[in-house]
Amino acid sequence: MVSDAIVRPAIAADLPALTDLYNHYIRHTPITFDLQPFTVEGRRAWFEQHALTGRHRLLVADAASSGLVGYASSSLFRPKAAYATTVEASVYCRADCIQQGIGSRLYQQLFEQLTGEDIHRIVAGITLPNEASVALHERFGFHRIGVFSSVGRKFDRYWDVAWFERDLRI
Repeated sequence: MVSDAIVRPAIAADLPALTDLYNHYIRHTPITFDLQPFTVEGRRAWFEQHALTGRHRLLVADAASSGLVGYASSSLFRPKAAYATTVEASVYCRADCIQQGIGSRLYQQLFEQLTGEDIHRIVAGITLPNEASVALHERFGFHRIGVFSSVGRKFDRYWDVAWFERDLRI
């Protein structure tokens, strides 16, 4: 049951559950182009890129009845300084908790918390096909700006990635 989930900033103690959640998508889906599962220690650098304030945040949905059920992040888009006001948004839900509104709750909180930060654009890449993720992003004001065809090889096939963007202030 995820109706009791609260959205809060991630803490270091969440890292094992965050790693397990993400590793499911590495092992079983093309949603992420990572090919090898992470150890908790191997995921620590990613975790530490996020903070309680600023452009780069990491929120989790934590259900008292079932633990961590999802996360959303705003992360560095590209390392060059001129890209600093653009962040890449991601949202992942535990496989047994998808399509229960967790992704929407996470994005709602994330974008509210980012209000007032020096962010001009939020971008998101979605491996296709993924109708649920496309619908979620469109509900939050993202619009498709293009598709990179056959840019990732996983599970012995090539996958397209659709890129979406939105202004933070919509």
